[in-house]
Amino acid sequence: MTPHAAGRALVAGGGGGGGGRGAVPGPADPLTTLAHGIGSRHDLPISPFYAFAGAFAALFVSFLALGLLWSSSRFLGDRSGLALPAGLERVADAPATRTALRGLGLAAALAVLLHLLLGPDDPARNPAPGAVYVLLWVGLVPASLLLGPVWRLLNPLRTLYRLSRRLPRARRRRPAPAPLPARLGQWPAAAGLFAFTWLELAAPDPASTTTLLIALALYAAVQLALAARFGERWFADGDAFEAYSALLARLSPLGRRSDGRLVLRNPFHGLDATPERPGLVATVCVLLGSTAYDGYSDNPSWINALQTSPLGRTPTATLGLLAAIALVATLYCLCAAATRLVCGPHPGPLTAFAHSLVPIALGYLVAHYFSLLVTEGPRSVTIALGTDNAPEPLPPLGPGALAALQVIAVVAGHVLGVIAAHDRSVRLFPPARAVAGQLPMLALMITYTIGGIGLLLN
Repeated sequence: MTPHAAGRALVAGGGGGGGGRGAVPGPADPLTTLAHGIGSRHDLPISPFYAFAGAFAALFVSFLALGLLWSSSRFLGDRSGLALPAGLERVADAPATRTALRGLGLAAALAVLLHLLLGPDDPARNPAPGAVYVLLWVGLVPASLLLGPVWRLLNPLRTLYRLSRRLPRARRRRPAPAPLPARLGQWPAAAGLFAFTWLELAAPDPASTTTLLIALALYAAVQLALAARFGERWFADGDAFEAYSALLARLSPLGRRSDGRLVLRNPFHGLDATPERPGLVATVCVLLGSTAYDGYSDNPSWINALQTSPLGRTPTATLGLLAAIALVATLYCLCAAATRLVCGPHPGPLTAFAHSLVPIALGYLVAHYFSLLVTEGPRSVTIALGTDNAPEPLPPLGPGALAALQVIAVVAGHVLGVIAAHDRSVRLFPPARAVAGQLPMLALMITYTIGGIGLLLN
């Protein structure tokens, strides 16, 4: 269920996904009020001209400033950071702390499972859909930004795997884990993220307890089976939510230095330390493309296309999701090819600048889902606590303020991407080619920005 659909389902008390063939909701239809938390995007109180002009100016000025003032690489990756007090690090790394967090994650998972098994098949009265689509999927964004890769400790599947390995019978039969092929990289995580976003955006009736039970059970079975084959290290790249949390945590001020110390750092250093691994581009493009498709999915013209398509809603939505991801990936690959053409051969032209897409994905996530998290998140918790009359979710900001926040988030994400790409460029290429080699990346950022703001304003 798309977060738009999650909001509509939680407000209206109906099934999610918008798969019916009723009338297309109009701009003022209350079922669309949580698309971005401020009603229809078509009525955003901000001028498209000023939004696009401001975005272009911010990108162009930052590009010129970087070209003139930033001639050598300044980001140090995992070699930088101010070490936190040893006592604080001991508390963070203490077995009791980690056990408590694993227990918390497992207890939350069991609570969601019980609500799915025993609760009503109505997302307005069952907190499980909100827990999965809002608290987990959207809530991991601020949690990872503030605290680092938290899902690594909270992941109930990792905890179940550890518990299973402690059983006496498992100890006797424990085979040596198979080596994890290096070529896999983050491809399993990219596939898992696509599967989850397909469940959100294209699956029929994704808010149904039956649908969620089947999806979660299948995902858990696959993950645990592969962990039994490859060992616990499988979860770091094979579990979609761990990879998602770890990728966003690259921009956290908390991190680990190469010597293992817990440090406060410039988030750009953490971003610069993003491993250039197979599947990294696919993972980020799934995040960008699925969020872009989510932003377009409540457009009346697309809803009409879904309702009138001879293929049916689910196949058409699947093709639309794939097309959005493919478009984002194609544009990035063309940019990488153009950069290589201008600057000369490079052994990893695709992965070298993939880290610069992470702030862009973060900006899109904030723009699209901020209001959903702060309205539907507390509502899901209230329902879980047994309150029968949970209040209707209210927008946290007025229309003007939230529209400004959305545009600023998109533009800021692209400006941060330009900075990260420029620093990598001056490190990899000779000074005479470094700035010229950034022109394709600037064109890509402008294209993504126009698309992102267009989704908000159109």
